[in-house]
Amino acid sequence: MGLGLTGDAVVRWAHAAGDDVTVVEDRPDSVSADRRAVAAEFGVPVVATPDEAAAADLLVGVDLVVPSPGVPEGHAFLAAARRAGVTVRSEVDLGAEILAARGRTLVAVTGTNGKTTVTELTVAMLVASGVPAVAAGNIGAPLLDEARRDRPDVAVAEVSSFQLATVTDAFAPRAAVITNVAADHLDWHRTFDAYARAKAGVFAHQRADDVLVANADDPVVAALAADAPGRTRAFSVGPDATAGYRIRTGADGRSLVTPEGTVLVAVDDLVATAPHDLANALAAAALALEVGGTPDGVAVALRSFTRGAHRLQPVAELHGVTWIDDSKATNVHAALAAVRSFPRVVLIAGGRNKGLDLSALRAAADHLVGVVAIGDAADEVVAAFTGVVPVEGAGSMDDAVAAAAGLASAGDVVLLSPACASFDWYGSYAERGDDFARAVSERIGVTS
Repeated sequence: MGLGLTGDAVVRWAHAAGDDVTVVEDRPDSVSADRRAVAAEFGVPVVATPDEAAAADLLVGVDLVVPSPGVPEGHAFLAAARRAGVTVRSEVDLGAEILAARGRTLVAVTGTNGKTTVTELTVAMLVASGVPAVAAGNIGAPLLDEARRDRPDVAVAEVSSFQLATVTDAFAPRAAVITNVAADHLDWHRTFDAYARAKAGVFAHQRADDVLVANADDPVVAALAADAPGRTRAFSVGPDATAGYRIRTGADGRSLVTPEGTVLVAVDDLVATAPHDLANALAAAALALEVGGTPDGVAVALRSFTRGAHRLQPVAELHGVTWIDDSKATNVHAALAAVRSFPRVVLIAGGRNKGLDLSALRAAADHLVGVVAIGDAADEVVAAFTGVVPVEGAGSMDDAVAAAAGLASAGDVVLLSPACASFDWYGSYAERGDDFARAVSERIGVTS
């Protein structure tokens, strides 16, 4: 179901296995020419999603349905497949099965926020330890593609709640982590409980000697981890933490330490030291050390690691105002963490809401000097802050940057941290961040 990046990987895998393949696509006209050409080369038809009666006919004799991550659990065709008794499995489930058959190690990373950073950090730590490792899943190659490659690397896969909703007992990572769980994608899962249950798929089929790394500071994660079938390793950035991977304060300052108290790295040696940065570092360290990493390798990676693009990325500074692109923050939890990283913030927020309560952004009001509301959810953002802090609406990114400049003073940070998806104005969060950087650069060029 769907012929995006995931569907393309499934088509190539199934064709190579000698299977008869059909692609069902809600929007056949949106399929890229390259992917349609691959399907055509393999004789794979791409058909519009059928109605209920036609779906029943199409599913006769079908052994497997593989939905792309964007296909909602309640999609009518998935419902028809289940009624027909057809197995539904995600692409990462198939990939995990192949990795296991080839004797390769799977590490799985999920959570509402921090997934990409933890995945990248874990790979860097393993490589620095002399352990071949590669990122896969939602960064790097689709897990199914990576699994089919003939190499020994540990596969560190970033996986989403969408993918985990349809895994089977084939998905049993040697080590897994849930970084945190906060409201997100409720337009897809419908309820928070369903979303949290999907996240639990990352460990649900682990064996007794597998390990789940869990955020002890997150009550939802802690509750989910209580049902883990394997071992658990906790991490915490809380000031009173005395167990698990944690921050310890000593005569020489704060350090990241293992459960046994082994010092990994001094906090002052890290590039980014906000609480969520430290949590990501501890989570990745726990994963890496469980699958062959060394304390020295962990330290080397942490000292040199920098965040990826559009994650609290400085864009410019002018007249004492710093402009920061955090377009990757597509939910309230991520935006709150970003705002709390700075004492005085003009926040640019909004976009396509994913069923979230944007009024929760008010929890960081003590860090805000103003808000600029953008995108489809602009009215919700305005409503959230009216009477709390100065708030203005903007009809374009240029207008948003101009409005933010009017609200900011020397010493302030203007932060694009939208708490929403980008798909109202843009094709991706990266495109949104790039447009913010362009608008800022053009404004600085005009005013300097």
